[in-house]
Amino acid sequence: MRRLGALIVLLLLGACSSAGDPADSFASAGIAAAYIPLSGGKDLFFTGHGAGVVLSRDIAVTNAHNANLVDPDAIVGVSMQYDLMFFHIFGGAPLPTARPFVSEEVIAYGEGSSGGLRVARGRVTALDAPVTARCATCDVQHAFTFEGNAGPGFSGGPVIDATTGKLVGIVFGYNDEANGGRLIYVFDMDRVSREYAILRGRPLAH
Repeated sequence: MRRLGALIVLLLLGACSSAGDPADSFASAGIAAAYIPLSGGKDLFFTGHGAGVVLSRDIAVTNAHNANLVDPDAIVGVSMQYDLMFFHIFGGAPLPTARPFVSEEVIAYGEGSSGGLRVARGRVTALDAPVTARCATCDVQHAFTFEGNAGPGFSGGPVIDATTGKLVGIVFGYNDEANGGRLIYVFDMDRVSREYAILRGRPLAH
């Protein structure tokens, strides 16, 4: 998961302590059907963990910095402007989506250092937080934020409205604040769908 303050990509090492809280299950069967755990070798000694989310009957999304956690043959493409990567899947079902709003209670799902399911809860604090561009000629990225304990292993994972169960975004980074809090940065689903349409030249087929 990208730590925005230091502008580095964390390795999501198996030796790292897990962010979030342990969870035995998802809040609904729909979330379970849309969630994709990702893991893979980061180097000779450690295993990385992240997550993906089903977008349509055959397409899922995760962060571009999770590329080595996904079979290269399954990758459809990577957004030029945003830390998003799309890949083919078999099975699963997309969740209904909604736009985030300030003070909304949300739940994020991710993978722990040992691969177990983790959750992080919080409330949306801002809807349009600028994030450093991915390259010298790229646009500034835009995200919404929530306060919570997501971190390594949550990259690419879903952020869910705690009341409705609708998918509101995809986690991609965090920033630790001077007051000891942590802001989680999330691409909203309008952005995710827009980047896929730009990449493929067509909208998602649900």
